[in-house]
Amino acid sequence: MSEVRLKSILDNDFYKITMQNAVVKLFPNEKVKYQFINRGKHYFPENFALELRKAINAMAELKLTKDEKEFLRITCPYLDLPYLDFLGGYHYDPSEVKIIQTENDLEVTVEGEWYRTILWEVPILALISELYYEMNELERNSNDFVIENTIKKADRLNNLGVTFAEFGTRRRHSYKVQDVVLDALIRNKSSKFIGSSNVHFAMKYGVKPIGTHAHEWFMFHAAEYGFKMANALSLEHWVDVYRGDLGVALSDTYTTEVFFQQFDKKFAKLFDGVRHDSGDPIEFANKTIAHYVKNGIDPLFKYIIFSDGLNLEKVEEITHACKGRIGISFGIGTNLTNDVGVQPMNIVMKLIGVQANNGDWIPTVKLSDEHGKYTGDPKMIELAKEFLRIKE
Repeated sequence: MSEVRLKSILDNDFYKITMQNAVVKLFPNEKVKYQFINRGKHYFPENFALELRKAINAMAELKLTKDEKEFLRITCPYLDLPYLDFLGGYHYDPSEVKIIQTENDLEVTVEGEWYRTILWEVPILALISELYYEMNELERNSNDFVIENTIKKADRLNNLGVTFAEFGTRRRHSYKVQDVVLDALIRNKSSKFIGSSNVHFAMKYGVKPIGTHAHEWFMFHAAEYGFKMANALSLEHWVDVYRGDLGVALSDTYTTEVFFQQFDKKFAKLFDGVRHDSGDPIEFANKTIAHYVKNGIDPLFKYIIFSDGLNLEKVEEITHACKGRIGISFGIGTNLTNDVGVQPMNIVMKLIGVQANNGDWIPTVKLSDEHGKYTGDPKMIELAKEFLRIKE
């Protein structure tokens, strides 16, 4: 029987913590739904749901330790102290998670108050990934291979002269592999490695936790206030909470084209930069540079974080296209935490609904710069495209 278990309540992406802080403050009464999407049509063996349920039930025991709370207080002074007290008393409620296995298909949904359920997505994906390899008895490369492979990648990135962070929690091979990777990355003292999106590992290895907000922040605002207001209000609310900290704006929830129409001079000056997560990265960089120039802002004082399915070749190509034109940094995920001789999983979990005051569910959608990454109700997708005048 499997013993896959989470070891810390902070074994999660940092943007879940930063968004939870904002949700507790601004949207304490909203209810939402999330759904697991098996994009890669992976085969789940018999009793997978049972083992996943055990791992999820065990998460109810996780509590923020005094040391973890102190780490957040010192490292992240922009997190409200009442929020840290709230997190100190928070525990996962496994009844919010429904799991159904039909033969080799898996359904996972999460439903409840947004401020509570927001933390489920990343750990559920990480647990599914780790259990999948274990229960299908898929063997990975040795730790020595992982260490050597990671150091080679870090050396190549250092030679390019670019900073990079590890963003690989949700589709990691396992906790152990992520741990080995982080350990290898911090050994090289001249490395340009700057931090991890995983708060637990950032604390363990004394590096910076990295992240701001995710697509769900914008998807929620679209459901609550309408598609036309989604980008502007999402950014406005973010600034209200963080007052200039955590200044990287995610650009592609409703296409980059629409985003830049609303990312006016005020936002372009307020935010330190933007994150690229779908579509052609070099085309995106050119649009971003042009947008800053048009608004009288020197692009060299701003930066782009690239985080879309990166490997070393892509990083190299982007670096050569952007260097000396705009600041750049990279968030590398699966290529660091699941490059171990097995096929990485293609799985996501998305916000699929927000409950209106009358109890009806409003479906959410995401229209990224790649049509294959569109998610949500087909009718609502068409409606969003019409409202936002998005042409195929």
